[in-house]
Amino acid sequence: MTQFKVRSLLLASLLTMALAAQTLPPGVQKVTSVEGITEYTLQNGLRVLLFPDPTKSNATVNITYLVGSRHEDYGETGMAHLLEHLMFKGSKNHTNVKKELQDHGARPNGTTWYDRTNYFETFQASDENLDWALSLEADRMVNSFIAKADLDTEMTVVRNEFESGENSPQRILMERVLSTAFLWHNYGKSTIGAKSDLENVPIERLQAFWRHFYQPDNAVLVVAGKIDPAKTLALVHKYFAPIPKPTRQLRRTYTQDPVQDGERNVTLKRVGDVQALCVAWHVPPGSHEEYAAIEMASMILSDAPSGRLYKALVEAKKAASVNAMAFQLKDPGMLLAMASVRLEQPMDEAKRTLLATIDEIKTKPFTQAELDRVRLNWMKNFDLSLNNTEGIALELSEWQGMGDWRLMFLFRDRIKSVTLAQVQKAAEKYLIESNRTVGVFVPDKAPVRAEVPAAPDVTALVKDYKGSALVSEGEAFDATPTNIDKRTIRGDLAGGIKLSFINKKTRGAQVIATLQLHFGDENTLKGQEFAAQFAGQMLMRGTAKHTRQQIKDEFDRLKASVMVAGSATGASARITTTKENLRPALALVAELLKESTFPQSEFDQLKAATGGFGEHEERAADEGDGGDAAAHEPVSEGRRAVCADRR
Repeated sequence: MTQFKVRSLLLASLLTMALAAQTLPPGVQKVTSVEGITEYTLQNGLRVLLFPDPTKSNATVNITYLVGSRHEDYGETGMAHLLEHLMFKGSKNHTNVKKELQDHGARPNGTTWYDRTNYFETFQASDENLDWALSLEADRMVNSFIAKADLDTEMTVVRNEFESGENSPQRILMERVLSTAFLWHNYGKSTIGAKSDLENVPIERLQAFWRHFYQPDNAVLVVAGKIDPAKTLALVHKYFAPIPKPTRQLRRTYTQDPVQDGERNVTLKRVGDVQALCVAWHVPPGSHEEYAAIEMASMILSDAPSGRLYKALVEAKKAASVNAMAFQLKDPGMLLAMASVRLEQPMDEAKRTLLATIDEIKTKPFTQAELDRVRLNWMKNFDLSLNNTEGIALELSEWQGMGDWRLMFLFRDRIKSVTLAQVQKAAEKYLIESNRTVGVFVPDKAPVRAEVPAAPDVTALVKDYKGSALVSEGEAFDATPTNIDKRTIRGDLAGGIKLSFINKKTRGAQVIATLQLHFGDENTLKGQEFAAQFAGQMLMRGTAKHTRQQIKDEFDRLKASVMVAGSATGASARITTTKENLRPALALVAELLKESTFPQSEFDQLKAATGGFGEHEERAADEGDGGDAAAHEPVSEGRRAVCADRR
């Protein structure tokens, strides 16, 4: 048993005895105690973690809000981070936060991530400082100014952060890879947000976001270091208990990306003096039982100097540096492998080597020695971190963002017990080609960009617009059977074609005409189905007088939308044009029906498009120039045409 564990058990025992002899403040309930950390809840939903360590001279107050960039809506990207800045601009009872932090000698900060945002201050342990820190956090939880004037100034600070990040090719490459790997989930969006959102977000929307999420039922307060648990709990109750529990229902997120179904690739070209490579794979949530295996696999790959990627790329002088890291998050996250490649080194070789090193995990399995080495390193770092009270107070924010602070200890236990077989299985399951997104950064001294203009002021654009002359409006027509019959002219044309003609004024003098031809019987059509379908699709692909392109151009000139098609039982044509163009359009349609030459080149293209002659009847009918309008008409020995002229 380590010295820290003995100390933790002793502290927990002393704490339990002390609180057993004392009544908890009204409405405060103890939830649990794990390895020296004890959780309480207030009636308003606030969770409180106390982690006393009398060996320290400092104390840390860290409040975590369970809101991050994952919760941002359309137009809100970067909002959680903006609020992080504005929370330091003052509140009702603490109007000058920065000065107060200086006066109390505090080391403060705030951080924003996908699943959470936290604010903390570490200070010399004293009753006065602790009272002040808890008062500050309680007041700015619900009484922060979040003012328009502060947004205007802090926006420029955040924008500078954004632009500074834009100067890092590796960082931007990682952003591009993540945004490509995630199609829908907000993990694909950078926490810093879009520049346009930062510059244009309305203060009212930012305030609404703050009021919704910055509430006691969505927060976890950690007080660690040299503290008296009973006194600390009384102060927490004093400042936080008066904050009412909100009546709103917390907005929950539920978007999940579909299973990735193929490798995705990203190329980034910018000014730079080094090449970069980034590969990402989807992995389970941080709380999932498989994640310990993912963590160990990541370390086996990237550990220096024993890691497989390190040996294959850095030691082999194919890359200047390499690392791998897993994003342990509330929802399914990512495992990233990144490499920096000097300009004189071939990027293609580095990329092939990295991917090959991952792919060969199946044929060159991890060894027990590799697992034991990285697990020993991980456990050493974890045990040492437990001796850093301030570090643990802040680390708990990450685990709380995943769902619960106790996951920190549960994950340690999983790391201890994970087997080589589990690590190998997880690597083979997730580190596969169809689950990865590959990005490369290519330095370019003079990158060419296509700047797309913003939308103009449409109101000003159309303010004095008059338009062209009004087209003919046509007539109102009540399409009852009686009226249709009165307007219909019927007749027979040479060759037995039957005609139906409706005379009506239409808008723009539009004319719609249809032609139906029926032919054949069960004897003449036997075995002709596929050939007839191809013949029908070839009708618009060339005649003795016009090529396919000329046919298309001529119909465009005539303002005619035309479809000519056929099958084993008939042929059809539909024409939509204007009155003045009807005759030439009809003439060209007649040419298509009577003089098609079935060009060999067009026939070959049609066969290729339909997957081969006669392979799939429906596919051949659907993928040609036109549908088979007469495919289901009954067989007829004669020919019949119907033409409706609306003018």
